[in-house]
Amino acid sequence: MRIGKALTFALAFAPALVWTQAPAAGPFDGTWTTNMSCDASEHMPAYTWTFIANISNSTFHGQHGEQGGPGYMVMDGAINPDGSAKLHAKGTVQAGKAGIVTQLKGNKYDYYVEAKFTGTSGTGKRDEGAGILGRPCSFEFTKQGDTGTPPAPPATPPAQ
Repeated sequence: MRIGKALTFALAFAPALVWTQAPAAGPFDGTWTTNMSCDASEHMPAYTWTFIANISNSTFHGQHGEQGGPGYMVMDGAINPDGSAKLHAKGTVQAGKAGIVTQLKGNKYDYYVEAKFTGTSGTGKRDEGAGILGRPCSFEFTKQGDTGTPPAPPATPPAQ
């Protein structure tokens, strides 16, 4: 009798299992090369970083360096259907003194990036707040094709 009830239960819910599908991929999903360029500040020279990011189900995730190490940064955020995004970047200063705020925070930093994605490219700009706490940084995003070609190396040595 138990087998009959189990079989009835399985048959009753089988259609729901058959029709369950994985979430549809977002229009921006894929592997992206991220180029980040920051202007010089009073305490730090200008620098450029290039790193890989992935977008899955319209969620951006990119990382530069090793977690917790000098020069580490992770950037995450949701991408809206129109391609707009507010990405959150946080990390650890690579070298030197980036300013009073990072000194007070133990050389850790975080900020937001206002970004806009299209089918194969995107741009972004660091939120500089009142201009006192942040320096200008720009971002360029390029979607990688299905060729598996690795991204180009950074234009300048990574430094912060």
